Amino acid sequence: MSIELCLQRHLSDFSLDVSLTLPARGVSALFGPSGSGKTTVLRALAGLERLPASRVVIAGMVWQDEAQGIFVPPHRRALGYVFQEASLFSHLDVLGNLTFGMRRAGVADPALLNETTGLLGIDGLLKRMPDQLSGGERQRVAVARALLTRPQLLLMDEPLSALDLKRKQEILPYLERLHEELAIPVVYVSHAPDEVARLADHLVLLERGRVVASGPLQQTLARTDLPPAFADDAGVVIAGQLQAQEPDGLMRLAFAGGVLLVPTRAYPVGQSLRCRIHARDVSLSLQEPHCSSILNRLPAVVEAVSEGAAAGHLLVRVRCGETPILARITERSRRQLAIEPGLAVWVQIKGVALLDG
Repeated sequence: MSIELCLQRHLSDFSLDVSLTLPARGVSALFGPSGSGKTTVLRALAGLERLPASRVVIAGMVWQDEAQGIFVPPHRRALGYVFQEASLFSHLDVLGNLTFGMRRAGVADPALLNETTGLLGIDGLLKRMPDQLSGGERQRVAVARALLTRPQLLLMDEPLSALDLKRKQEILPYLERLHEELAIPVVYVSHAPDEVARLADHLVLLERGRVVASGPLQQTLARTDLPPAFADDAGVVIAGQLQAQEPDGLMRLAFAGGVLLVPTRAYPVGQSLRCRIHARDVSLSLQEPHCSSILNRLPAVVEAVSEGAAAGHLLVRVRCGETPILARITERSRRQLAIEPGLAVWVQIKGVALLDG
């Protein structure tokens, strides 16, 4: 089952026209610049904004169909909503905040409470008042409160935007645990590329109220036909597995295209990791470079070439085994190397960013 959306709104200064089908499991990220319609889509999903000529279907259940006169109000939609601010009740301790939400939803399940607080690492905070919590702790309590209503859908509207870098790093591992263990879909709004790259399975790119791309994260990021607003920060996300720790401060990350050398971290061999490679950190060569300080060199085949965000620059997609990688090169380099689809090349990767916080 999937999430089906058809949302329309036309105002004098903004027009929204979105048709989407999202997977029924995993994290679907809505990404785009401010004013692109991300939060409007989320609020329409929740029923907080009733948009005309719209339709919302969750796992076969119609929550809105204006053509049929159907509109399920927000309090009857089985969803959890996490806002930018935690908005906890200041007069209740953490446990009181959690059980209040459970009572409102008609949920009485001590096992679920224990499981959820353990999952989010807040079981030691239950007697604290909200003003005794850090920003990251408050957001974890807000996520737990949303999950304890047993929602069929979890909506998260830039839940990390109000946090400083330290607090973001505090909460991200817990969001990753949710990503791994939740059986319900999550729709996650963000304007932070690395946050999306770390958490998302499915990516929706929005610009001026329109969907410009939608699909699995890795495939969507590897597209070369995105508008300049997205192509300027082009890059791919690679999922790999830690193969070995080297004695010289590096570790080997195996992926479906070869092996990458990345700075060592305290992970066990076999650990699954994601990394991000920016197009600006990738160069191309017709022959294998042997005298270079760049350690990551892989054979590849050119798949596509398109104009880049800046004049005189191009975006090239190559494929290393089963994995697409983007490179940003100049038009002059393309001519000198005769870069065309089907050409065998070597990619040199100058920077690999592990998405582990």
